Amino acid sequence: MIERSRRVLANATHMHARSRTRSPWPHSPERTGPRSAAVLVRRLRASKKAGLGNRASCPHSPHYIARNQELTALVIYLATRSTDPGITRVPTFAYEARDSVGARVAGTLDAASEMAALADLQSRGLAPTKVAERQAARARGVGARALANSYRQLGDLLRAGVPLLRSLRLLGRGKSNVRLAATWQSIADAVQDGERLAEAMARYPGVFPDVQVAMVRAGERGGFLEDVFARLAIFIENQAEMRSKVIGNLIYPVILLAVGFGIVIAALIFFVPKFKKFHVKGELPLPTRFLMGVSDVMVERWPLLLLGVALLAVAAWWAWQRPALQRRLRDAELRVPQYGALVRAICVARFTRVLGTLLANGIPMLQAMTIARDAAGHPRLAESVERATEAVRSGEQLAKPLAESGFFEPDVVEMISVGESANNLPTVLGGVADTLEKRVDRTLGIAVKLMEPALLLFLAAVVLSIFLALVLPMLQLGGQA
Repeated sequence: MIERSRRVLANATHMHARSRTRSPWPHSPERTGPRSAAVLVRRLRASKKAGLGNRASCPHSPHYIARNQELTALVIYLATRSTDPGITRVPTFAYEARDSVGARVAGTLDAASEMAALADLQSRGLAPTKVAERQAARARGVGARALANSYRQLGDLLRAGVPLLRSLRLLGRGKSNVRLAATWQSIADAVQDGERLAEAMARYPGVFPDVQVAMVRAGERGGFLEDVFARLAIFIENQAEMRSKVIGNLIYPVILLAVGFGIVIAALIFFVPKFKKFHVKGELPLPTRFLMGVSDVMVERWPLLLLGVALLAVAAWWAWQRPALQRRLRDAELRVPQYGALVRAICVARFTRVLGTLLANGIPMLQAMTIARDAAGHPRLAESVERATEAVRSGEQLAKPLAESGFFEPDVVEMISVGESANNLPTVLGGVADTLEKRVDRTLGIAVKLMEPALLLFLAAVVLSIFLALVLPMLQLGGQA
């Protein structure tokens, strides 16, 4: 059946390439356009239900001929549209699902849309938990703040009464971010062709993550799309603010360390070799011999040094690709004093922010936890959320399995428990995220303030060691004299 469909599609594409002029067929794409493609689909389904055009019907009957003309026109239309940017012929979806006994199943399937993929999985007796199209997004380099601004503009347009398609076209004509504007233009084309907004956005996973697509889908179903876009703008801005605070607090220490490292390297290459002629005679102290040896390696054997660094980098990359070793390293970082608590706070803040935002926008609890688990950012937290999801599915409360995981602080678990009891869990999760983000910002600020003098003292100690190693032989000669 698949091979036959491919042959039909190839023949239809060839026929369309031969006839670039106005087609004589009454249902050709040149005469119908994208809107009539949906009409053709409905006609084909109706004729199928009525028993028209199947193998039992007469091949010379008018109904059979009409249905095959419509089918051929639809295939040609899909073939011509498949050459447009951002649209594929048969998308491939990666899915995760649960079978009848609750076992986890993952794989890929071909379907015309995400809804078709969900229907296919349900027909197989599977309960899908995640379905995403395996297609690289065409738009790259879209900043978080630019995306947040576009969401806010879209929400304002919808709230002002501007139709959705017209709002998408306005965003598609934007000049500040050409790539994002092109993405919105492609989404507008898909919506005009009859596709849902969430399904059109899901075609660009590199631009619109699963969290955002799920919120838009819930807004479409509930009829509060403008509120969803406003919340999405706030959600993305909060994440960008958190990320910028973490990076901003680390910029100065990294620059200071890089400059200090460069000064030490320059001293070993250009300054230390000039003292060799003063230390030719006599037995040199151990610090001086070590310093001279390091300088000789960097000046005379630098190719071997570069090769060793490259091999070390390749070995580190290979080791990092091993899931078992990567998991041990991620678990080990949680046991580092202060740093482990900081990592926990960052991951829990991200998880509670995502989960609270999804629940506030009408996403069901189990689906929201599945999406938030993927956005957790740490394998141990993801496993804890997975166990909590199974517990919630069996009827338990959320706070208890989270407390047993050991990843959440007692005060966070208590706040979640109170939120469940008071039936305002989305608000409580948002408050938890705000509290943890402030705690992370305060901890990073203190760490940076302590790190700056520590790095300065470390660099001063290194420079002083180089100076003493060079001067020590002269002091010994002066003492002997």
